[in-house]
Amino acid sequence: MDEIEYVWSVLGGDAALTARVARAARPEVLEARLPVRALASACVGACALAAAELAARRAAPGGVPAVRVDDGAVAAAFTSERHLRIGGREPVSFAPLSRLWRTADGWVRTHANYPHHRARLLAALGLARDTEDARAVDAVGSLLAGLPARSVEETVYAAGGAAVALRTPEEWAASEQGRAVAGRPLVERGVLDASPARTFAPVPPSAGALLPAAGLRVLDLTRVIAGPVATRTLALLGADVLRVDPPGLPELPDQHVDTGFGKRSATLDLTCDQAAFEELLGAADVVVTGYRPGSLDRFGLSPRALAARRPGLVVARLSAWGAYGPWAGRRGFDSLVQVGTGIAALEGTADRPGALPAQALDHGTGYLLAAGVLRALTEQSRHGGSRYVEVALARTAAWLSAGPAQDGASGAGRPHGVGGSAGSASADTGGTRGTGGTGGPSTMGTGSGARRVRAAGDAGGPGASPWLRERESPLGRLRYALPPVRFEGGPTDWERAPVPWGADAARWV
Repeated sequence: MDEIEYVWSVLGGDAALTARVARAARPEVLEARLPVRALASACVGACALAAAELAARRAAPGGVPAVRVDDGAVAAAFTSERHLRIGGREPVSFAPLSRLWRTADGWVRTHANYPHHRARLLAALGLARDTEDARAVDAVGSLLAGLPARSVEETVYAAGGAAVALRTPEEWAASEQGRAVAGRPLVERGVLDASPARTFAPVPPSAGALLPAAGLRVLDLTRVIAGPVATRTLALLGADVLRVDPPGLPELPDQHVDTGFGKRSATLDLTCDQAAFEELLGAADVVVTGYRPGSLDRFGLSPRALAARRPGLVVARLSAWGAYGPWAGRRGFDSLVQVGTGIAALEGTADRPGALPAQALDHGTGYLLAAGVLRALTEQSRHGGSRYVEVALARTAAWLSAGPAQDGASGAGRPHGVGGSAGSASADTGGTRGTGGTGGPSTMGTGSGARRVRAAGDAGGPGASPWLRERESPLGRLRYALPPVRFEGGPTDWERAPVPWGADAARWV
């Protein structure tokens, strides 16, 4: 069983349909010790096949369209934040306090891109939240150098911040959370009720492209990367995607642009305007959430509560660590999950942790979530039922870590391992360089010859790569990576450019 066949089987797809997928392999991209390229291509390929399957169900009587997965397009998309330019400006990827730090007994990774996480990190360490960045870096480095890594992890988490101590794969596997994650499937799927089968209106090609999600309304309650990647993909396929954020918690501007293609953006305070949300829910087909498990339950946003009010709904949920185990309620980001699950140890050296050549857990999990939604819609049209789909970054990390094999290996007998490249050490993911406890230089890459791994499009301007495009937008002229999800007759770019955060009304068009 190769990797796309494995992913497709996890999604409940017809095994015969994987014959519709062709892959253009490019061994020079996304090089790493772990098989990142194989994971990325499998996630995108399964998503494209799910889109083609739904297109055939709605508008392609000749059968499921052929799917082509090009590693170059996949690599560009998985490193989209590096290729993005906004009015010629290169975006900011990581804040100064988002980095690896040397501690008294190892390493800890912090995430402080959001102002409230930065403030909580500083407060946990007894530092003033208005400390200037350069002084904060020096002060945090000095403090952490004298503290145990897991003590820092617990202290920062208790203060509402985000920090994870470096673990080896063996330490993660032996932990209670690691065992909980290992016992779960890559994509969890299920039926919530016995709602009637979904009836789709036939969808004629729009502007020459099959849009399998046309006419569907997706309520996007996600943040950061993985969830927005999933909903950005549904927007590509024709869905009306409305992203809704709390008004007092703006998304990082550059991140919002990168994942905002095809969507509208609104703000809504659920604590005082529940009626407006219920009106949105009453006309939604899909709800996607990406907040910590349980954090939205007080608003009635658990899958069963949503389906009870809107029968026939597809509810898709994303978390960092999984909705189970002692870390279910913890904050998490791709970089933290890499450190906590042993990936950073595998990609590093004896002297320094490493990192994957892309935020592959985020991007891969995003395409898995989109694929799960598309398959749920197809299954609804056959069997009915409100449905749920759940994924977790830590579960994707377990799949990546379990069984690296040479590219082209069959992968048989490895139900969770990804077959792919076993190449050079990975490199800087685009984050700022950090300091260890002594103030010396550090990097998110490997300790030995850290470098930036090639991703399609790295070698020059937009003309140098077929996977990059430029267009005007309300935010200025954009250079961006094109979507990698491709099938015969399907769309090749988003119809809508990103809009400023919160620019739209919280209502369906």
